Amino acid sequence: MEIKEEKKVLLGLSSDELKAIVRDLGMPAFTAGQILKWLYQQHVTTIDEMTNLSKSNRERLKELYDVGAMAPIDCQRSKDGTVKYLFPVRRSDYSDCSEYTDYSDYSEKFVETVFIPDGERATLCVSCQVGCKMNCLFCQTGKQGFEGNLTAADILNQIYALPERERLTNIVFMGQGEPMDNLDAVLRATEILTADYGYAWSPRRITVSSVGVKTKLKRFLDESECHVAISMHSPLPEQRRKLMPAEGQMSITEVVALLRQYDFSHQRRCSFEYICFGGLNDTPVYGCEIVRLLQGLDCRVNLIRFHEIPGVDLPGSDEKRMETLRDYLTAHGVFTTIRASRGQDIFAACGLLSTAKKGERVKE
Repeated sequence: MEIKEEKKVLLGLSSDELKAIVRDLGMPAFTAGQILKWLYQQHVTTIDEMTNLSKSNRERLKELYDVGAMAPIDCQRSKDGTVKYLFPVRRSDYSDCSEYTDYSDYSEKFVETVFIPDGERATLCVSCQVGCKMNCLFCQTGKQGFEGNLTAADILNQIYALPERERLTNIVFMGQGEPMDNLDAVLRATEILTADYGYAWSPRRITVSSVGVKTKLKRFLDESECHVAISMHSPLPEQRRKLMPAEGQMSITEVVALLRQYDFSHQRRCSFEYICFGGLNDTPVYGCEIVRLLQGLDCRVNLIRFHEIPGVDLPGSDEKRMETLRDYLTAHGVFTTIRASRGQDIFAACGLLSTAKKGERVKE
């Protein structure tokens, strides 16, 4: 069987990389700038649309490259306006890919992306992995297991090919996967989103979440100016370990100690995500421990409702308990909000994303 030569994609390439490509292909140096504009400003889907490149240069480029844009293949719309998209991803580093002979075609892997409109604000929750290694007890993505890292192109495609792209005001890396476990691709994607040659967004429009991964979290804090959101869910290390196995690799106390080395008193923001479980982590005792843990750190806490997932016997907190916890934390100097739950009816809310069975459904 003849194996087709893999075409590389232009989406996800930096300015320096494109300059090197056009030089190697014998094109004028200014061609790199033209391609960048077509990619990150005009959002073309084919090289033929790059009309200010000569036809010969377009043909030369097409021999080796595709744009890399892939439209979502499914969407679900919530009664509250939230939209969940299903995106295919290209061959990455997931398990054994030897059976794929045409790498320019879609693979059998997918990720979910959630568009959340809210008045003049519109947030996109993007994924960075197929599945997740962290296996948090309360998260459906973790039950899927880990199936591979997304490339920067796959991450950016969730924005590039989004029908509502022009409405976006914010991006959060809170979809499927642990961003610090795929840090190189996440940093490349956020570089392109914030670079003058790319989308030219302020890093303050982007929030990257993490459970806390040793060395990787520090590297992110050093190399990126984007906001950081830490998944806490319990201030007590022993209990947090039961909820989140990652506690065994980097404890919440270590995470907070690291964050204290950085300045969050200006525009860059540090926040903590805290899913409330009824009677388990939402009592005044936990409020006191959260205050003790975060004392003196410029941060905020976002309380999140627990959304039940199959096979997990955890109770959800009620509105009154969450309000009491919020008020206690705020009164003791920790600014706290209750995050609105969006898209629960289409399984788009926090902790509900999974593409474990999407391949079977798409084929039907």
